[in-house]
Amino acid sequence: MIEAVMFWNEPNNLSHWAFDIDPDWSTFAAMTKLAAQAVRAEAPRLTRVLGGISPIDPNFIENMRGKGVLDDLDVVAVHGFPLDWNHWQIHEWPEKLSEIQAVTTLPVWVSEVGVSSFGAEEVQEFGLRRSAELLLGRAQRIHWYSLYDLPRAWPATTRHREAEGSSYYRHFYMGLLREDGTPKRALRHFTDYTPELGICQWFHYEDPRLGDAALWLKKLGVRRLRTGVSWADSERPNAAAWIDRLLQTLDDFDVTATFCFTPPSRAVRADHTSPPLRIEEFADFCAGVTRRYAR
Repeated sequence: MIEAVMFWNEPNNLSHWAFDIDPDWSTFAAMTKLAAQAVRAEAPRLTRVLGGISPIDPNFIENMRGKGVLDDLDVVAVHGFPLDWNHWQIHEWPEKLSEIQAVTTLPVWVSEVGVSSFGAEEVQEFGLRRSAELLLGRAQRIHWYSLYDLPRAWPATTRHREAEGSSYYRHFYMGLLREDGTPKRALRHFTDYTPELGICQWFHYEDPRLGDAALWLKKLGVRRLRTGVSWADSERPNAAAWIDRLLQTLDDFDVTATFCFTPPSRAVRADHTSPPLRIEEFADFCAGVTRRYAR
């Protein structure tokens, strides 16, 4: 079911890791090292990935290397959205990869690349084709973000609406499928790039789209899927049953499982982006999921 595990998501993004609490990422580094060692003990050959960084910042990778984190990992990863949020142009993708390759010998994955259709579906259509042209063959794994639009009735819980202004609403239009499951213009080109191009699709707790998503992924020829397995969800009712259903439904794909988000009751500050009170508990969660689901 799981071919790789990723430790956290965008740890250098305040929307995902509260580095106002952990300003030099010392807690994050210690937590990731411990979790990576716990996963290795359960599945020695499972690929272990540093959470995809956004923005793409070689200084962050150097920080992790200096703290010994990369010694326990197999891959680093980056996220890029140059047509929506980043302050660089889409044609600069090769240079952005080179910036990270210059500071580590580990392979670099692109675990999220995407384009919103907020302005026009034609922009997303262009962005998919140009991103594939620039990235395929330059990274071992590339995951397009995402399959589905985020339903407008759901909050973009890891984002800051007040700080982002109108850019906040771009988060709701990243899918190749609209909220109602109908295709956008870019979808017709996606099969030109599978199976080399994968998908990143996050599923909310007891997400009703899960079954339909698996059918669409098969129809599109997707083999590699990145998704989240939320530590915060472990405190919900029937959490174990939900994780079972999630990963069993996705059993036909090569899954990169992203372990992230702190249960508020176990956090320094009662928020899912906060460092945990005890980093050992995150390591235990990662080891338990790996023990049950890793290939």
